[in-house]
Amino acid sequence: MQKIKVDVWSDIACPWCYIGKRKLEAAVGEFQASGGEVEVEYHSFLLNPDMPVDYQGGQAEYLSKHKGLPLAQVSQMSERITQIAASVGLKYDFENQIMTNTTMAHRLLHLAKEQGLQHQMKERLMAAHFVEAKHVGTIESLADLAAEVGLSRGDVVSALESNAYQQAVENDISAAKDMGITGVPFFVINQKYGISGAQDSMVLLDAFKQVAAE
Repeated sequence: MQKIKVDVWSDIACPWCYIGKRKLEAAVGEFQASGGEVEVEYHSFLLNPDMPVDYQGGQAEYLSKHKGLPLAQVSQMSERITQIAASVGLKYDFENQIMTNTTMAHRLLHLAKEQGLQHQMKERLMAAHFVEAKHVGTIESLADLAAEVGLSRGDVVSALESNAYQQAVENDISAAKDMGITGVPFFVINQKYGISGAQDSMVLLDAFKQVAAE
């Protein structure tokens, strides 16, 4: 069976992206169990490029202030997303979540990709942000998380203190713009089929099968 390549645009700070990641993993598992092969590569997308590294306020306050939503509506939205996350085995902690700029986290992901640890780094960052309510925007915190997946802490600090991998992040964002991607997660299969949003795993699996049949 043909090998499928899936390019995923997502942001560390996007709750639907982590849910979508779990659904993608389920689809990949099913497809590979039937004899298929899937390669997944993650690409950078910034939902809030102007977010400060140390935002003074919580998730609910941020959404209320910057999206113009009443706090009661934000609470309802968060509860709904929390329930959906739980359905794929994720326990979100919006109440204690630390809002931060994710640019450096994306730069770290490009470093990790060079060393064959992109998937491990992506998972660690998203778990830290959504489940453990850890800071994923400072050099020190990112270096600690990177060391946990096997990257050299010193190399990470050196890279993040410089401008390393910034161009790679910008290239991903530019590619998303060229393809008309305005929201994430967004999945591109074999560079020609696009699927938007945290779709059910069966939607992704059916797409894999269709592409393989072609």
